[in-house]
Amino acid sequence: MDWWKGVIGRSWIYPTLIICANGFFSTMRPSEPFLTPYLTGPDKNLTIEEVTNQIFPVWTYSYLALLVPVFLITDYVRYKPVLLLQGISFIITWLLLLFAHGVVAMQVVEFFYGMVTATEVAYYAYIYSVVSTEHYQRVTSYCRSITLAAATVAAMLGQLLVSLAHVSYFHLNAITLASVSLAFLCSFLLPMPQKSMFFHRKGVPETLPGPDKVVATVDLSCQEDQGSAPAGRGPAPEPQAGHAEPQHHVLRVLVQLGKDLRDCYSSRKLLYWSLWWALATAGFNEIVNYIQVLWDFKAPSHSSAVYNGAVEAIATFLGSATSMAVGYVKVNWDLSGELALGIFSAMDAGALLLMHFTDNIWACYAGYLAFKACYMLLITIATFQIAVNLSMERYALMFGFNNFAALVIQTIITAVVVDSRGLGLDISTQFLIYGSYFAFIAGIFLIRSIYTIISTKCRRTSEAGESTDL
Repeated sequence: MDWWKGVIGRSWIYPTLIICANGFFSTMRPSEPFLTPYLTGPDKNLTIEEVTNQIFPVWTYSYLALLVPVFLITDYVRYKPVLLLQGISFIITWLLLLFAHGVVAMQVVEFFYGMVTATEVAYYAYIYSVVSTEHYQRVTSYCRSITLAAATVAAMLGQLLVSLAHVSYFHLNAITLASVSLAFLCSFLLPMPQKSMFFHRKGVPETLPGPDKVVATVDLSCQEDQGSAPAGRGPAPEPQAGHAEPQHHVLRVLVQLGKDLRDCYSSRKLLYWSLWWALATAGFNEIVNYIQVLWDFKAPSHSSAVYNGAVEAIATFLGSATSMAVGYVKVNWDLSGELALGIFSAMDAGALLLMHFTDNIWACYAGYLAFKACYMLLITIATFQIAVNLSMERYALMFGFNNFAALVIQTIITAVVVDSRGLGLDISTQFLIYGSYFAFIAGIFLIRSIYTIISTKCRRTSEAGESTDL
């Protein structure tokens, strides 16, 4: 037994297998593409207005309220307890979906689902605390691929069960409950990490792999654009956690995080990419949250065949394909990246406006597929562009802050546009607003890209003229 425990403690394979199993079962939720038809159908008997304007906004609010404290607690307790909390939240969510009734009960469901999404950070951060840096690239690929595969399988399984086996939405949710319960059991099998990113760090430098990096240490420093870092700035030494009072250590970590964010966002290039990330992700999350409501409005589920699962499966596949294609495209992203952001954001705007103006559900499906593929393409480019300028540890911090900014923007949109205490707009008008929102994003980056291209050409012309004079 001691030998087996020793093997588990030293091997990267065991924790990778368990965390991938956890990710697969927690993402394998065949009922999710059919949530709106389930809530508005005979099982729950809610109106589309109650679902849109009173129930779904609770998820956004709870997610925002929980994200920052959960992020800090996750690191402090070293991930595994938060994965267990996520499993409990999953189970409570689907137990309530199955057996509770009424608007208030479904609002409680959305609160616990906000807890689920807020604790997702533990899944993606856990594996880096239990494997050595030489395995980072491989385990990252495994963890992300397994969730993508699970989402595709779940959507297709749900569609097949509904269309061919005529399984009820209630029983789809029962299957989902069984799947997330297995994910909860997998969490118990995970070894407890001995370190974390901020609160439980080793006092020795680590070499972190990266495309353009030789060495990155555990000091909280951010790699800026060349020439953007202030002269004379050096990394502050990080005292070991065991030599300070706990409350002083927590305060020091929070202050250091604030300094890291300030340094990272002082890079103009990173600031522009992060701006698009926050604006576009806010819009993307809003679309994903309310797309089923639009589909039900265009083709009511009580009188039409529902193909939500098939559309989600195809959208996931297209998203993965466009993300993979980025790795094979040879483009000077420093020069053309913002132009790509502008062009594809304009395509997103067009797809959303199509969904608003069309009465054809198939055109609506096609618009969603185009929208999701364009967003996945752009978020992959943005991820890469930010990552190549950051150390591995700052990667997690900056992406987390970008997502937090996106959630703040999404909350404002939800409160003003969707919530019954705000404008409480109908779903079709909402998508007109969302299309205009992405057109605004496209305008910002098209203007910025034109300015960048013209400035670059003028600079090259000036340099060529100077070299000729010499």
